[in-house]
This record gives sequence, structure tokens and C-alpha cells, in this order.
Amino acid sequence: MVARLLDEDPEGAYAYSKVALRLASRVAAVREAAGFAAYANQKYGEALAEFRAARRMTGNVDLWPVMADCERGLGRPEKALDMAGAPEVHKLDKAGQVEMRLVAAGARRDMGQLDAAIVTLQSPELASSSVQPWTARLRYAYADALLAAGRESEAREWFAKAVESDKDGSTDASDRLAELDGVEFVDALDERTGDVEEAKGEDDGDDREGLSSEPSAARTEDTRPAEDAEGESGDRG
Repeated sequence: MVARLLDEDPEGAYAYSKVALRLASRVAAVREAAGFAAYANQKYGEALAEFRAARRMTGNVDLWPVMADCERGLGRPEKALDMAGAPEVHKLDKAGQVEMRLVAAGARRDMGQLDAAIVTLQSPELASSSVQPWTARLRYAYADALLAAGRESEAREWFAKAVESDKDGSTDASDRLAELDGVEFVDALDERTGDVEEAKGEDDGDDREGLSSEPSAARTEDTRPAEDAEGESGDRG
């Protein structure tokens, strides 16, 4: 239930995680799930404690990047950078290393070091033309850092590249690109609703005597009083 609700109802996921903790706090998967539920609700101190517990139980380093991001959430970007340079990073798979790079760049931005953040994101994974699960997020973070540094033309180029690689819509790169291009989106549904309301207002103001007396298509063909219809039926009988 935590996994099912985490994206759409993080508060609900958090409530389920608390129940799971009461039932099986010595299970590593429960502690990890509780950590992600707390993280989704921005309870970074609690999330960090749960991730640390899960790591002690398993000895796995997979949670290292999200633990570092919790340090950022707690206002300790320097600690996140220390973790980015720790030996544990070398034990991560490629996806984990890219995630760690994203966290480190975010920590640099937290400290106001925009140029350092941009350099941190410059990597073989960023330059690669192949699309991996992390590609869209990496390109997006790089574009966002460039824009924050005032390098708008470069930012536009990388937002466009992020759009190309974002097949599942994991970022709002398309919206950011449109914003840079000065494109404004209009909700067609809102427009239609407005037209309907306007037409309704006009109808309410019509003189009822001036309306057509022709029967509408929704009416039944026989609109005579019931007794007339019954009488005719009886005559036929």
C-alpha cells in the first residue's frame, strides 16, 4: 500500500508505513518503505533515520544518494557533499552514481555555487546520446542550472534535449521549454465551459413566448393526454 499510494497520496502512504513499522520494524524492507514515505512527506529527519536503519540491516549502499538528499532537506548541503565524495559512491551502480551527481549539484546550488553545480552535472552520462532511465532528469537538472546562471540560450537547448528523452513525462521540461519560447497554453475545456455558460445566460434572458412551439427531438411521438390515448386504444380493441 505504501508503494501504491506513494505518488498520488503520500500522506496515506505515510499512515500505512506507520502501521507496518508497528507490525514489523525489524524487517529491512519495512524500514526502507517507511523512509520513502517520510521522504515523500518532507519529513527528512525521520526518513534519514529509517534509511540508516535499513542500510544497517542489509549492508546495501543503494540508499546512499537519497540519504544525502535528506541531508539537503535538513539544511546540511555540506554533509551531502561529503557523502558525494565518500567511498560508498564507488559501490553504486550507474543509476545510483548519476543520482548522487544530481544530489551533489543540488547541494552546490543550495550553497549558491551555481557554476560548481553546472560543472558537477557535466559528465559522460550527460554528453551521451543514448537514452537511459536517468537521462531526462539529468538533462533537466543541467538546463535548470544553466537557466539559474543566466545562460538562457544554452538552457533552452538542454530543456529541448530533456523533452526528447522524457518519454514518460517524469519532468515538466516541455512546459519549461514553452515558457522560454513565450508560448501560453489555454485550457480548451475552460473555453468550452465559458461558451456554455454564456449561451445559458442568453437562453435565460429569452422571451418564452417567442420560442418555437415545435416539439423537440427528445419528446415522445405521442404527446396527447393519457385518457385520449387510452380511449383510442379501447376503440381499436
